Amino acid sequence: MIPWLELDTPFPPVDSALTETQGVPGLVAAGADLSPKRLLDAYQNGIFPWYSEGQPILWWSTDPRMVLYTDQFKLSRSLKKTLIKFQNNPQVEFKFDAAFEVVMRHCAALREHQGTWISDQMIAAYTELHRLGYAHSSEVWIDGELVAGVYGVCIGRMFYGESMFTLVRDASKVALAQLVFFLRSQSVPMIDCQQETNHLASLGATPIPRADFVRWVRQAVLQPPILTWKICSTVD
Repeated sequence: MIPWLELDTPFPPVDSALTETQGVPGLVAAGADLSPKRLLDAYQNGIFPWYSEGQPILWWSTDPRMVLYTDQFKLSRSLKKTLIKFQNNPQVEFKFDAAFEVVMRHCAALREHQGTWISDQMIAAYTELHRLGYAHSSEVWIDGELVAGVYGVCIGRMFYGESMFTLVRDASKVALAQLVFFLRSQSVPMIDCQQETNHLASLGATPIPRADFVRWVRQAVLQPPILTWKICSTVD
């Protein structure tokens, strides 16, 4: 049975999540809402929402958990060359939080034909987290137009990656690189990537046991928050 959450029901322990033998590995619970309080509680306990239009809100905690240690980000020779090209182009600007909601909507549109979890309900919820200072976007602009972005949630010294998009080849990787460099400068050692993919692995992400992830998160979220989000990086 999947636990059903009312508005005041706390999350069950993540180690009670369904397993692969039960058909839906990582599913913790269903129901409740996407209020800032509920979302922040979820992230601080290693849980994230992921569901399709027409479904109830589904809450997940995958095991293993895919993470990217910021000091293990793979800046390949080709990506380094691309990053330098972008940085040397006077028409290119790197920004944080200039168009958070627009980044989310681009991410949703990119996956619309496949079915996306980034519904209007999700966009409204995360835009509110952004207004409260918890959700952020790393963006690439060319000639005044937004061409790529990455967004996620940051609590204390823990960043939870959510999604990315690009309209220009490799620009989303550049947006991610700028995010990684900034987080590294702010002593944020880990980005949560949630689920394992070959693309993330190629950038240096690695799976770790959920118990280790949750243990780390519960310490990192208690650290002082990042007060100023400002592009400050160069190619390492």
